[in-house]
Amino acid sequence: MSTRKNLKMVSSTTAASAVAPVPSAAPDPEVHAVAKRRRFSAAYKLAVLCEVDQLHESGAIGALLRREGLYSSHLTMWRREREAGALGALGGRRGKKAKSSPEHKRIAALEAKNARLQRELGQAHTIIEVQKKLCTLLGLPTAAGEENNGSES
Repeated sequence: MSTRKNLKMVSSTTAASAVAPVPSAAPDPEVHAVAKRRRFSAAYKLAVLCEVDQLHESGAIGALLRREGLYSSHLTMWRREREAGALGALGGRRGKKAKSSPEHKRIAALEAKNARLQRELGQAHTIIEVQKKLCTLLGLPTAAGEENNGSES
């Protein structure tokens, strides 16, 4: 830049600062560390979609989006959810489930143990049946046959 332009800039900035009053309280320029994510309920989403479906004027949807503070991508995503039938299930809470009581933990442990024992019992019955068939094929006496022979005498 030439010195002439620099002088014009300096003189215009000093003149503007002399005319403009200095604000007494400056706004806080600090940005908050954690941004809060917005969450929309399923009822709100459906209400906005119904309102958008009723709009037919040019620019009306844009005005609605500005008024509600939404983006067009919200509408696109919400329409897909509505078509998939997922909007009805969106009312639930997210995150970890509530901790279960000691009784619930005990019941769950007993049910798991019961299921394990039922599987083992089924395997034992299968093994016994196979052993019986093997004894029959080989011509060996079975435990049931020995009991019958002992009771006859």
